[in-house]
Amino acid sequence: MSLLSPAELARYDRHLNLPQVGREGQEKLKAARVLMVGAGGLGSPLGLYLTAAGVGCLGVVDFDLVDESNLQRQILHGTKDIGRPKVDSARERLADLNPHLELRTYDQALTAENALDILKDYDVVVDGTDNFATRYLVNDACVLLAKPNVYGSIFRFEGQVSVFHPAGGGPCYRCLYPEPPPPGMVPSCAEGGVLGVLPGVVGSLQATEILKLILGTGLSLLGRLLLFDALAMRFQELKLARDPNCPLCGERPTIRQLVDYRQFCGVQEPAGAEVTPLEFVQQWRQGQHPLLLDVRQPHEWEIANLEEYGARLVPLDLLAEHIETLDPQADIVVHCKSGGRSAKAQAQLRAAGFSRVRNLSGGILRWSDEVDAAKRKY
Repeated sequence: MSLLSPAELARYDRHLNLPQVGREGQEKLKAARVLMVGAGGLGSPLGLYLTAAGVGCLGVVDFDLVDESNLQRQILHGTKDIGRPKVDSARERLADLNPHLELRTYDQALTAENALDILKDYDVVVDGTDNFATRYLVNDACVLLAKPNVYGSIFRFEGQVSVFHPAGGGPCYRCLYPEPPPPGMVPSCAEGGVLGVLPGVVGSLQATEILKLILGTGLSLLGRLLLFDALAMRFQELKLARDPNCPLCGERPTIRQLVDYRQFCGVQEPAGAEVTPLEFVQQWRQGQHPLLLDVRQPHEWEIANLEEYGARLVPLDLLAEHIETLDPQADIVVHCKSGGRSAKAQAQLRAAGFSRVRNLSGGILRWSDEVDAAKRKY
C-alpha cells in the first residue's frame, strides 16, 4: 500500500512521472530525514526545495535572528520577519509551502556538546554554515556518526559544492582542508560581500545532491569538488581523494571525539568572556550584582526570565538603539536562550567600547539545568 496520500500523489505528480523517481522514489523521499545546519543564504534554497520535493522530515539548526541585511540573499525570510529567530521564520514559510512534512527546529548554536545528539536521528546532513569552526564541527560529527555531509560554501562571486562521506568511500572535509586558515586571512561574507543570487545556485546544487543520495540515482559529488565562478559563468571540477593520513578518516585516525572548534580555528575569546549560571549565582551571593541584560524576544521573557536578579530586557535587534542608555564602565552580563544571541550582543557591546561584558554560558536553558528547574524550557 502506498505511503503517499491522494493529496501527495497530486502534489508530486511531476516527480511521479520521472522514471528515476516514480512512486517508490517519492516514498523514499517521504521516509527521509535531512538536517540543515544554517537557515541563511544556503539554507534558504535548501529548505525551500527540500520541502517542496517532499522530504519527510527536515531539521533546521540556527540561533540567529533575521536582519535586514540578510534579505538581499536569504529568500526564506521576509521584511516582516526582521528581528525574529530564523528558525521561526523558516518554520512558518516551509510549513506553508508543504504541510505534508515534519519540521524540527533547533534555536541554538551547534556545538561540540550537542552536535552528536542532534545529528544522530538524521539520514543526511547538509552544511549551510558560513564559518570554519562550524564546518569542521559538522564534518567531524558526520564522520563519527557515518552520515553523509553535503557541503557548500560561498564567497563574493564563487561557490563550492561536494559530498563528504568516508563511510561511503569518499573523503571528508579535513582531507580537502587539513587545517583552517589563520584567523582573519579569509574575510567573512559580511566583510567581503556576496552576490545575492550565488547562494541560490550553490544551495540548489546541494539540494540536488541530497535528493540523488536519497533516491540512490545518478552520480553524486562524492570524491569531486565542484567550483562555480558566477562572473565567468563557469563550472570546474576537481577530483578529491581520501587522505590515508587524515587524522579523522585516515588509516590511523587520532580524532575520536569532538573538540573545541573555535579554539581549533584560532578564535580567541577575551579573558573572562563567559560566566556559567552557577558562577553568576555564587558571585551574586557574594555581593557582585552586574547588570543582567536579556537579549531575547518579549514572548521568550514571558515564558521564563531572571527578573529576580534585576534582568533587563533589550532584544538583540534593538540593542543598537539602547546602547547609549548603558554605562560603558558597568559590569554587564548578557544572556539569551542558549548563548548564541548573547554572544552577538557581547561582541556588539565590546565593539562599542564596553570592556566589562560577559556572556552567560548556555543561557536560560543551562540556568534551568544547573540553578533553577522551575525556569521553563522552551
